Amino acid sequence: MADTRKCIGSAKFGIAAHEAPIADFPAQPSQPDGLGRMCKPHWTEYTRALRKAALARKAAEKDSAATQPSVTFDRPAPTMRNRRKASKPEPIRTKPARGRKTDDAAKAAATT
Repeated sequence: MADTRKCIGSAKFGIAAHEAPIADFPAQPSQPDGLGRMCKPHWTEYTRALRKAALARKAAEKDSAATQPSVTFDRPAPTMRNRRKASKPEPIRTKPARGRKTDDAAKAAATT
């Protein structure tokens, strides 16, 4: 068995693929060989970069939401008809109770 294994890296975050010792790979039970696809140092770097990208994306969304004007619509006053409907809660819908679950043969034996 080989003493090294290929770390796949990440082109998106600038992590180059390379050969690394098998001891540098974390256990990954869901993989067929039981080892991860990236070495531990690069996996840490990759997850850190993912977190930074997510934070940057959230900040950008927050900034774009702040720059967009908020639009409010004036609603017409509710009519009497709408007020009556809103004041009554919808009835609770329940299923009818089920009968006992017994075996017909057991019933017949008990009655005889």
